[in-house]
Amino acid sequence: MAVHSKHPASAPPGPPVREKTGHLLLRGWCIFVLFLSLSGTAWVNAFGEPVAAGVAIGGGVLSVVLWIVLRPPVQWRRLPWFVVGYVGWATLSLAWSAWPQTTALTLLLLYITTVQALFVGSVLTWRELVRAAASALKWVVALSFLFELWVWVFVRAPILPGWIIGKADDPIEYWSRDNLFEWDKRIQGIMGNANLLAPVALLAIVVFGIRLASGAPRRTFLWIWIGLSAFLFIRASSATAYVTAAAVAVVLVTVLLMRRATRPGERTKYYIAYAIVGVGGLASLWLLRDTLFSALGRSADLTGRERIWEAVLSRAAERPWTGWGFATPWVPSDPAFDRWIIDHGQTVMQAHNMWVDVAMQLGIIGVVLLTLLYLAFVWRAWFFAVDRPRWDLRADRPYSPVTLLPTLVGAIVLVQGLAESSPLLLWGWLFVVMLGAKIKQSPHVGVGPAEQSAAIERGERVRAGSRFRLDEPIGSHRRGTTE
Repeated sequence: MAVHSKHPASAPPGPPVREKTGHLLLRGWCIFVLFLSLSGTAWVNAFGEPVAAGVAIGGGVLSVVLWIVLRPPVQWRRLPWFVVGYVGWATLSLAWSAWPQTTALTLLLLYITTVQALFVGSVLTWRELVRAAASALKWVVALSFLFELWVWVFVRAPILPGWIIGKADDPIEYWSRDNLFEWDKRIQGIMGNANLLAPVALLAIVVFGIRLASGAPRRTFLWIWIGLSAFLFIRASSATAYVTAAAVAVVLVTVLLMRRATRPGERTKYYIAYAIVGVGGLASLWLLRDTLFSALGRSADLTGRERIWEAVLSRAAERPWTGWGFATPWVPSDPAFDRWIIDHGQTVMQAHNMWVDVAMQLGIIGVVLLTLLYLAFVWRAWFFAVDRPRWDLRADRPYSPVTLLPTLVGAIVLVQGLAESSPLLLWGWLFVVMLGAKIKQSPHVGVGPAEQSAAIERGERVRAGSRFRLDEPIGSHRRGTTE
């Protein structure tokens, strides 16, 4: 019978290190947080505003408690300070707000979303973050399809928010229009809005594609998820989302070309081509908007958005520097917004352009802060994607597909922000803050205390002052070892 030597050359074999139940639960909670932001108005449509508000506030409180208990390694000097500046200015606007109750209410939503973004980015590694985002998007995509299928099979009629079957004054009021297999009509998913469903479906295609490129298991199922997301994206038929998809494709191709550059100055030609394509595309879109939007079944004024922009900019001009007070989104029950701008018989809840919206709410100062925030995010995300990972003399480390996520998300939210204000709240704001903060805390995938810590991977707290080697792969540390 084989026995171990009394003087072994190495440690006796043992079972592989497994994640603790606590960390599995933590990752499950992060998936729920991401799903909460991605599903957006689905909670209001399904359960009403009080329940949706309770879930959002309760979720924020729980994340703060978990953050205090877990104490993940955070470099406080590397916080996203432009985010802090924008949130601080929005808070100060409470002093001069023309709608203080709306400002206080929407500030609470801003605080919760920002805290959740920082929390998820601090407790998950880069690979875990992409994996959690993929799981949350699977829930949104699956529930959107199953919801539309349930309405088509069992209800067989349009349905209003609150699970009410009845006749609406305008189709815009419907949660689902029972259009799943009406190929010439749009579907809305669990959000109840095609313009909210389309960018989430596009984000799902991006995340699932990154998972495929990363060598994730069950690749056949990932292709099925991509196909289902593409189906929802096409059926949502959002003109803005189509333009966004084109921008994402241009950014992706440019990044992959940049990665092929091997000599100094070789990227210059790609930057020139990128600028020509970008400027030319925007110019063509504007000059040919009548033809393009008519082909997509939309009006040349972006389905009434130009009229909305004129009204909002007119109000912004009355307080150009400080604005009228933070209000993202506009609360339709507030007298300042109730029946101010009407579209399809409904009070409009946003300016349908995040820059116009911020100009009205927080003035020129707010626009400058938001511009600096996005410039910093795009700058870091771009070089996070195109630069080869390097922190010592070694210059041949392979690129990681994970590094594509921030710059592609940046393309989605920036283009979407030209026709929607949604990047200022929910998943748009959460992903920008989360990814921007994560790049600052962990500029290399799998490297550094906040990223590579085996203690975090297994749900253990990191001891203060512990350091890990920067050149070791994930999982190389044994339990309890530091240097």
